[in-house]
Amino acid sequence: MNADLSLYLVTDEALCGDRGIVETVRLAVDGGVRIVQLRAKAATDAETVEQLIALSRVIDGRALLVVNDRLDAAVTARGRGARVDGVHLGQGDASVLRAREALGPDALIGLTANSPAHLEAVRALPPGTVDYLGVGVIRPTTTKADHPAPLGVDGFAAFVASSPLPCVAIGGVGIDDTESLREAGAVGLAVVSALCAADDPEAMAGAFRRRWLAASVPRVLSIAGSDPSGGAGIQADLKSIAANGGYGMAVLTALTAQNTRGVRAVHVPPADFLRAQLDALSDDIVIDAVKIGMLADAEVIRTVGEWLEAVRPPIVVLDPVMVATSGDRLLAPDAERALRELLSRATLVTPNLAELTVLSGREIVDWNDAISAAEELSAEVGAAILVKGGHLTGDDAPDALVDARRGLREEFSGSRIPTGNTHGTGCSLSSALATVLARGEEPADAVLAARTWLRESLRSGESLRVGRGHGPISHFAGLWGRAGADPRPEASDIAADWWQQISGIRAGIDELPFIRALADGSLARAPFLFYLAQDALYLREYARVLAEAARLAPTSAEQAFWADSAHGSIVGELELHASWLTPAQGVTAATFAAEPASATTAYLDHLRSVAFGGDYAEIVAAVLPCFWLYTDLGRRLHSGEFGAYARDPEHPFASWLSTYADPAFEDATETAIVYATEAAARADAGTRARMRRAFEVSSAHELTFFAAPLESQPVG
Repeated sequence: MNADLSLYLVTDEALCGDRGIVETVRLAVDGGVRIVQLRAKAATDAETVEQLIALSRVIDGRALLVVNDRLDAAVTARGRGARVDGVHLGQGDASVLRAREALGPDALIGLTANSPAHLEAVRALPPGTVDYLGVGVIRPTTTKADHPAPLGVDGFAAFVASSPLPCVAIGGVGIDDTESLREAGAVGLAVVSALCAADDPEAMAGAFRRRWLAASVPRVLSIAGSDPSGGAGIQADLKSIAANGGYGMAVLTALTAQNTRGVRAVHVPPADFLRAQLDALSDDIVIDAVKIGMLADAEVIRTVGEWLEAVRPPIVVLDPVMVATSGDRLLAPDAERALRELLSRATLVTPNLAELTVLSGREIVDWNDAISAAEELSAEVGAAILVKGGHLTGDDAPDALVDARRGLREEFSGSRIPTGNTHGTGCSLSSALATVLARGEEPADAVLAARTWLRESLRSGESLRVGRGHGPISHFAGLWGRAGADPRPEASDIAADWWQQISGIRAGIDELPFIRALADGSLARAPFLFYLAQDALYLREYARVLAEAARLAPTSAEQAFWADSAHGSIVGELELHASWLTPAQGVTAATFAAEPASATTAYLDHLRSVAFGGDYAEIVAAVLPCFWLYTDLGRRLHSGEFGAYARDPEHPFASWLSTYADPAFEDATETAIVYATEAAARADAGTRARMRRAFEVSSAHELTFFAAPLESQPVG
């Protein structure tokens, strides 16, 4: 059985105190517990059976129920009509093979494990015998005096890495362990004291659940019909789920031929194929929430209901598609009855006023009537009801959330948004709600968040210009407006893109007569000294640009790196220049006595304009080619790509060529690439484009700078 094990309550009668196990379980399941393990050490088998029956009633299909050790009690309780989903066995308890045989292939069977020997025994079992392992203890615990040596989080992580089965962490687990154990590979947390002894088990379970969900993307399934125009049905659902931060999945109940002006035809696939779709998903994926939309007939509704009963997803949002905008009833009477029965399996039902009229069986004249009808319906079916006032006349479009079981009634006001783009609003809102609820939000907060998103999407719908009827909402308007539609690349992808973008420039540098003559030793002294003199002028100003990068750097590590690079440019590199240009004086004003060539002036003007008119990201992109192109050229010179003579110590420019392949400079280049491309990855699309342009322009100036010595000086 593929179950949601994320929050697993193990009962302890002593810790539950006067409140008792049954009431503690009821409250904890209300808060989000997904599986309950009855552990009643002192109870007889007969007493355990009675407890299982009582827990089955109070859980009422909202979580899974297993019993610790007592296989015979589970079988007996099942025989008396209780929903007992399985057993959890210790190493010395009833054989898991016997449990699987007694409870069947759909039962949930867990096994305690904490050693390599236990894992070897699990691997020897036939596949499918055990569904999960309860691994612990994590820390010493008073609820199990004979526990083995604690594993700790690191020991648990090592165990998970070797386990062939999902592992639930148990033993001394508190709420602050949530993130570390999830990171260590836990599929769930088995909690005893933190829930059983809590003053408010519902609130504590909710806190655990929110902490667990905060690190995950909700997996949300839409069970609905299709809309080929993309505005409603599963197409709208998947957009809504994604826009609200979820991972969307879809199971088709019907195929429609429709557009923004209406439905032309409907095809309903066989119900057994619908069940096959549902089973394929739940056999493999733990589903955090389900949104249910169009269910075409009674057989389809019953199929979905049976699947919900088997799988029990934690959140079910039901959008009862029953009445067309024209007022026509969309379902046959038997289907309407079946759909009404399905309401009891829902967490939240989202009817419009016409659908609420049908479901409540009472006339709705005004908004107060609607809320009253919703309260009656909520009390009857046990689900929360979101009353939608979009079909009211007037300038207001209120909504109200009603949950009779929890005593909740909250209204949400809002003026009507003047737009014809209302196609699929019900689908979109319900799937957004399923997603936000699956993130762990409280119901009222979820309605507020989903409603805010929907209103933003409604206001932008007309900009899509889709269709000539009631057009769709713009599901991603907010995301596009705040973040744009451009993807955010990784730093490594940016590095590869930028390097490829200047491939033509790099090839041009390789073919320059100056580079070829420098490599084979045929370069005359005059153009070489010209190059050094221009490079000295360049380095003096380049160091100032590096210093500006250091001043603007966002981290101390980057600040230190660019400052060190500036220092190296005016100390280490210029000393080498002076050894050729002004060997007797060292680095003096005479080192910079040359008139700047046009290539030098153009390059420096570009760097200055970026440094003193741009920002950190553009500066580091602009200075990067001086690192990257030199290092690449030096690496290839010393590998013999330009001829073996470039590696000869007797080469006339050997002292200069050796600087190209200096390991320290190569390391600095790798750091510069990382800092520049990471800045680009963090940047918005506009800044990233300016960085790329600054990098390309600097690279082109490098080519011109290398070409200048032989273009400005005679060859001989």
